[in-house]
Amino acid sequence: MTAGTARRSPAVGTAPLGKGSRWALALLMPIGPAAVGVLRYILPYYNADTAPDIATAATAHPGAQSAVLWLGYLAVLTLVPGFLAAAALTRATSPRLTLWSIGLVVPAYLSMGALLATDQLLWSGSQAGLSPETVASMLDTPHPTMLISVGIFVLGHVIGTVLLGVAFLRTRCIPVWAAWAIVVSQPLHFVATVILGSPTLDLIAWSATAVGMAMAARALLQEAPGQH
Repeated sequence: MTAGTARRSPAVGTAPLGKGSRWALALLMPIGPAAVGVLRYILPYYNADTAPDIATAATAHPGAQSAVLWLGYLAVLTLVPGFLAAAALTRATSPRLTLWSIGLVVPAYLSMGALLATDQLLWSGSQAGLSPETVASMLDTPHPTMLISVGIFVLGHVIGTVLLGVAFLRTRCIPVWAAWAIVVSQPLHFVATVILGSPTLDLIAWSATAVGMAMAARALLQEAPGQH
């Protein structure tokens, strides 16, 4: 299949998308990753810190902690529809990879709401005048659903995003460099978060996802109106 043929492959669904719907979906694609990138950059604490250190850092930076919650809420609202719109571009020509990527990423992104509960607890504890020690003790007693959500999110969004990038490499409906940006972005995020603890590298990683998704948005807007 040539690159031109892949670019004109039909996407998910049989009903054509209107111009407004097409633009709405295109706008959603980069917003979620961009919001997470900024969130990760301004996060007052490092995920590998101890609970007392996390509580102390959040208490010392209530403004940043509040911004994290707003950005997280924006991400929860936009990540899933944006990802599904991007995946629609590869479904016809790379159905298996696309299906696996959706099956991994969508549950991961839906789990973000549970993860934000930790940040809500940190902010509320600070605003209520609780000591960092008290908030830390609450952080150290999570419900099992929180632990499950962390596992689903970490594995699902890293592996699933890689698979979507590979699907883009196969279909060539976006530039190769943009597909590679998606492929490497979330493994880079994992390294930045888990190994190096680098907010700057984390911002770069999520920005790479956002740029790749922006190119997918461009491809969606360039499709013929009757293709959806």
